Amino acid sequence: MTTAAYDAIADWYEEYATDTSADYMDRVRRQLADLLGNGSGRCLDVCCGTGVHAAQLRRLGWDPVGVDLSGGQLRHARTRLPVARGDATRLPVGAASVPAVTCVLGHTDLPDYPAVITEAARVLAPGGRFVHVGVHPCFTGAFADRSDPARIVIDGGYADRDRTFRAWSPTGVRARVGAWHVPLADLLNAVTAAGLTLNRVQESGSTPIPDILALQATKP
Repeated sequence: MTTAAYDAIADWYEEYATDTSADYMDRVRRQLADLLGNGSGRCLDVCCGTGVHAAQLRRLGWDPVGVDLSGGQLRHARTRLPVARGDATRLPVGAASVPAVTCVLGHTDLPDYPAVITEAARVLAPGGRFVHVGVHPCFTGAFADRSDPARIVIDGGYADRDRTFRAWSPTGVRARVGAWHVPLADLLNAVTAAGLTLNRVQESGSTPIPDILALQATKP
């Protein structure tokens, strides 16, 4: 099983996700609610972390179940939803068994996000929904200088798909656990390559330049 980068910072991240970045997380959850919508039955929250989005999923009518690799994160998550420890590329879930899968702020922590999307497609029942919410692959990352809120400067690192600990904030999440970059084309192509139908793509930002990208896809 792959080493869980968040084990060493699980307590710090719990405070970060519930307090320090509360406004950002509220924007993330609005995107999640808009694209997932109301429903019923199990919703598999892949890379659930500390489970901070479970309450939003329940408000939408879903019955959330979380999967994450980090035992430290799951220590917090299990107070919020049923959880299982597992690798996102080998989900401990049967094929075609759940009506919804979400992955929220997880793709930069995964060396092979296309494989995760393929797994999401495998466990989705026909007609099921997959929702991705993550940092914007074009405007947020080590390659993006966001020091001027009115203008983002992108360097050649946009094409680099390797993990990096280079980050604009020396005390933030990425400086602690690093980030894998998934260019926009790779992300969208992974959805269709997994056999899913891409329905909607949305952007969100606290400035005119978005820092969040979300998408909804369904299994035919």
